Amino acid sequence: MKQVNIGGVPEHFNLAWYLTLKDGEYKEQGINLRWQDYYGGTGAMCKGLRNGDIDIAVILTEGIIKDIIDGNPSKIVQTFVQTPLNWGIHVANDSKYQTIEDLKGTKAAISRYGSGSHLMAYINAENNNWDLEKDLNFEVIKNLDGAVEGLTNGVADYFLWEKFTTKPIVDDGVFRRIGNCPSPWPCFVIAVREEFIEHHAEDLKTILNIINNTTEDFKNIPSIDKTIANRYEQKLDDVQEWLSITEWSQELIDKKTVMNVQKELFALNIIPEIVEYESLIYKI
Repeated sequence: MKQVNIGGVPEHFNLAWYLTLKDGEYKEQGINLRWQDYYGGTGAMCKGLRNGDIDIAVILTEGIIKDIIDGNPSKIVQTFVQTPLNWGIHVANDSKYQTIEDLKGTKAAISRYGSGSHLMAYINAENNNWDLEKDLNFEVIKNLDGAVEGLTNGVADYFLWEKFTTKPIVDDGVFRRIGNCPSPWPCFVIAVREEFIEHHAEDLKTILNIINNTTEDFKNIPSIDKTIANRYEQKLDDVQEWLSITEWSQELIDKKTVMNVQKELFALNIIPEIVEYESLIYKI
């Protein structure tokens, strides 16, 4: 049986992977798919792809595009979640900061450089017409637990993370959300190491077929809202709101979207150049 390693964030977006693994659907096709949770997010997964720790990553669109341009030997093979990610802008509950404008020139907590939390801090700064050189400062905190510690202890001032994931922390009075910053593109794609594509294209097709069959009907799974609420310790009405605004995809990300992401990243000086669409994607 062929072992394939895949990574993603331990969040509700990826429940479909858990369900298909639990049902043994990959093993029925001779594939031992091993899921690895990446609490460090996109930056950690980029490193995992580069090192060969994982063959496949369910990863933020902007993060993997940046890292492929930076030399990550991987390709995007599909959009996974079509809708934008709604990033909450958080401060410690007892913070003096009340508005996004108050955060100008303060320190953003980021999981690591090149991560979604890092890149979206730039998007937020641009949205608010800040000076990208003077008004942005960063503190690396590794993951969500690190952000809780960092904001509580005052080593960083604010933190961008998916708002439904952080909602329980807000409800518990640890974080206070003072705004939102939606990503201007589909949030998650599936990226695969080139070496794996070259040698195991049929296995990859099988894996994508299985996950796509599940995501197509994901919202129709009986009591899926209760399953998500229990597994991810979220309130049922929050989960229902999230399901109502989230759409999965079974298609390859289109050229217009990829070029739009690059245009934004280039304008923010996050990537050194805009590259051809074909150098970032692989058509299965």
